[in-house]
Amino acid sequence: MRVLVTGGAGFIGSHTVDLLLTQGVEVRVLDSLTEPVHQEGVLPEYVPRQVEFLRGDVREANAWCTALADMDAVIHLAAYQDYLTDFSKFFHVNTVGTALLYETIVQRKLPIQKIVVASSQATYGEGKYLCRAHDADTASSNGYANVRGKIFYPPLRPEAQLRARDWNVHCPECGAVMEWVVTDEAHVNPHNQYAMSKYTQEMVALNFGRRYNIPTTCMRYSIVQGMRQSFRNAYSGILRTFTQRLLSGNAPVCYEDGMQVRDYVYVGDVARANVLVLRDARADFQVFNVGGERAVTVLEYANMLAEKINPHIVPSVPGLYRFGDTRHIVSDVSKLKALGWTPTKTVNEIAEEYIAWAGAQPDLRDYYAAAEEGMLARGTLRHAAPQ
Repeated sequence: MRVLVTGGAGFIGSHTVDLLLTQGVEVRVLDSLTEPVHQEGVLPEYVPRQVEFLRGDVREANAWCTALADMDAVIHLAAYQDYLTDFSKFFHVNTVGTALLYETIVQRKLPIQKIVVASSQATYGEGKYLCRAHDADTASSNGYANVRGKIFYPPLRPEAQLRARDWNVHCPECGAVMEWVVTDEAHVNPHNQYAMSKYTQEMVALNFGRRYNIPTTCMRYSIVQGMRQSFRNAYSGILRTFTQRLLSGNAPVCYEDGMQVRDYVYVGDVARANVLVLRDARADFQVFNVGGERAVTVLEYANMLAEKINPHIVPSVPGLYRFGDTRHIVSDVSKLKALGWTPTKTVNEIAEEYIAWAGAQPDLRDYYAAAEEGMLARGTLRHAAPQ
């Protein structure tokens, strides 16, 4: 089998490439090697030399024509991820780039047997919530036995609410504070530019896949963590950011009140999920959550890392918030587990592995201050009103 991995020199891509190679797969990588993820034009040393590497941009048809030649399947991981306000770039890279993938296959009548497309938990926005202030019994329609209340998929929290330091998600009907519940694949509600671009990417992939009989699977990753996360990419998660801060002797900065709930998944487990659905026809034309199952607050994560790196440092909670961010989101992974997958590493294990790896890297430094300054200047990161 010959597989093209786009973004294969990146974080998730490189781990997926490693796993494919252990299974005897011939791998070709297409990657633009651009900042902020990479040092411009530099191929990371962890990319195996037996991999055929092509430098190219998924927004360019010629790059696809060259990369797809003689391939049997594609794992499409190349994407633009950030919180910046260059809205069009998200859609040019994520949506149009994916459309070009299918356009090239169809126009050239290429015999591609399977495509796996990387999507995101971000497509859910706030995800699924329960308001217990309502008398309706959810058991019949939502599967929550003996639970009273009504299910909602709430909209983006208003700017005025966030500025006033009201971080909760309120019922759109009665105003009560709602409870998060695990979010399955059934309903999407994207709020920000990245989330919208990933959902439109899914629509392109699944609809063209069905129309032209190209088996396609979309993977909605939770927050992926582990070795090889770029130090320079401000989007790439709290493990990277908090570890950098703590190893540099600085306090990790928690947004809002630090009580946001997330689930975190090990990059090796994500690679296993990618390869599983690549080979399993039961996954064709399906969407799957890929998450870590356990709910963890941001402050809990910061304190765990501080205890491991420098117990004398107390996390900072200065009242900053990212406009358009999600309050709580935890993915239901039961659909993927039914195919035989399960997450294998705990948050604690992921953190210990990452700390050891990061501390040994020559380019480790604290990039947070510069990233914060840039996000504040663009209005992506904002100050709440003084208490």
